[in-house]
Amino acid sequence: MPKLIVVNREGEERAVDGDNGLSVMEIVRDNGFDELLALCGGCCSCATCHVYIDPAFADKLPAMSEDENDLLDSSDHRNEQSRLSCQIMISDDLDGLRVTIAPED
Repeated sequence: MPKLIVVNREGEERAVDGDNGLSVMEIVRDNGFDELLALCGGCCSCATCHVYIDPAFADKLPAMSEDENDLLDSSDHRNEQSRLSCQIMISDDLDGLRVTIAPED
């Protein structure tokens, strides 16, 4: 079971387990990180699951879709590590992935 390291908006870090095939958003939400709103439930139609990805994992992630890119453009807090956590499926290849929950827009 892959581990996901989540940093909340206060800078507190916690490692959680995630089942292969779940999205990072589902794992974060299901482990009580309430500041990740995920209002659309993972449909890639909002940007409320915005996270910053550890750059060490950038090459292991799927390419960003045009929809994801457009939604992230609506955030004042977008940077080079920005992704929507609903668009990243956890797998053994992503064991140890560190994500930081982005500030709320």
